[in-house]
Amino acid sequence: MGLGHEKLDVYRLSISYVAWVYEKASALSGTHRHARDQQLRASQSIPLNIAEGNGKSSEGDRRRYFEIARGSALECAAIQDVLVVGKALSVEESQSHKIELDRIAAMLSRLGGRGYSVGEDSAPYGIGRLDPDNDPEGIKVQPGAAADVDKPRR
Repeated sequence: MGLGHEKLDVYRLSISYVAWVYEKASALSGTHRHARDQQLRASQSIPLNIAEGNGKSSEGDRRRYFEIARGSALECAAIQDVLVVGKALSVEESQSHKIELDRIAAMLSRLGGRGYSVGEDSAPYGIGRLDPDNDPEGIKVQPGAAADVDKPRR
């Protein structure tokens, strides 16, 4: 029969990632022990938060847990960078597992109902224009006046 979260591809993929982390952790000691311990915690957080979030009935609760799981996946990618710099992990092996983490993060973003993208608008900073009729943040801009752009547009 199976529980609901066990049917999710993202859950199964995250369990596979945790298995790799456990395998890798057995070879890490000494100066790498802190990164090893952090990677074990962060990798376990991914499937645990997926399972808990999938069991929530409200969309806000589900989104919160999926976002925490996504954050843990991104943390795992950063830990891999630390292990590469510390020469405990090869660049090639890290890249292959970062592809998995990116896929996990994208799937969690979809489950959480938010887009997964990083980037900026092509408009140069300080040249954007605000629509004075649509001013949700209470910024009063005269029609035709330039407005400072200090946060990304969506």
